[in-house]
Amino acid sequence: MTTLSRRTLMGAALGTLGAAGLPFRAAQAAGSMTAAVYPGGWDEALRAVLAPALKQAHGVDVAFEPLFAVDQIAKARAARGVAPFDVFVLDPGPRVSGMDLKLFEPFDPARLSNRARLPAGYSDEVGAGVAAQVVGIAYNPKKVARPAGWRDLFKPEFAKHLGLTGFGTTFGTISLIEMAKSVGGSEADMEPLFTELRKILSLVPAVAQPAAMPGLFQQGQIDIMYTNTYTVTLLKSRGVDIEFAVPETGAAAFGTTMHIAKGSRNIDAAYQYIDTMISTPVQAALAAPPYSFVPVNTEVKPGADVPMKSIDDLRSFVTHDWTKINPQRPRWIDRFNREMAK
Repeated sequence: MTTLSRRTLMGAALGTLGAAGLPFRAAQAAGSMTAAVYPGGWDEALRAVLAPALKQAHGVDVAFEPLFAVDQIAKARAARGVAPFDVFVLDPGPRVSGMDLKLFEPFDPARLSNRARLPAGYSDEVGAGVAAQVVGIAYNPKKVARPAGWRDLFKPEFAKHLGLTGFGTTFGTISLIEMAKSVGGSEADMEPLFTELRKILSLVPAVAQPAAMPGLFQQGQIDIMYTNTYTVTLLKSRGVDIEFAVPETGAAAFGTTMHIAKGSRNIDAAYQYIDTMISTPVQAALAAPPYSFVPVNTEVKPGADVPMKSIDDLRSFVTHDWTKINPQRPRWIDRFNREMAK
């Protein structure tokens, strides 16, 4: 992968799934820290794999706080200079927002002992890449036919099985953008999307928050959803009938990064946390079932359920320009919530 600009590291070139974490002040003792984590699959995986590895390697305990990326940014802004946690985990859009708002400590990639295992361009002065995500359509093969692409989701035979979620997550945002493109819209024109969504709204069985979608699928309340590969593999490991469909226009992909929060009191532990996350044993464990993360460590190959052979394959996936998306996204979120809530 070629080195990207400071503002678009992995994000624009290449979002997410819950127990409450301990409050920040509870993690101030020596050998402890706090980290934001995506609710659901990420929370489960990092508690099971990363936390014990960090404790074993560095004697550091981590308290997790499950928050989607946009919620991490909102919480950090509301904290007014007091770090609400030590480490962010972000998708490309919120990463750019965090940079613009100066929410990150300066980052020195040289402090990562595993830096050489990252592809070029996967670490810079604000953070480091820790995973990639691939987004497409999940469906229950026993209930519905395999969707050929995003446009199929507007057809009644698919819409009556579809779970809708909005623009609050990266996977939701890029899925809805791709759905808009399939009916003549674009990043600059979402009107065709909302027109088609209004036509099928009475058919769809659920409009819900992103964290609720896997549960609704597992319970059989929906049989189609737009999501990422690791949600599919995690549900499959639990015996759920689910498959991942790569849309005919291609699956979308993006990078996930970690950053040290401005004002963190545990900077050494934060570096150790990120370094452990990108280490070969942790990346290999996360890439294996049931988690099936897309690894960024060049020594680790993606699992069989991921539609790629190496991190370099992400070059051929659908990507998005978050410098164009971010200014419009709050309006899209508000409109979806107003017009699609059932």
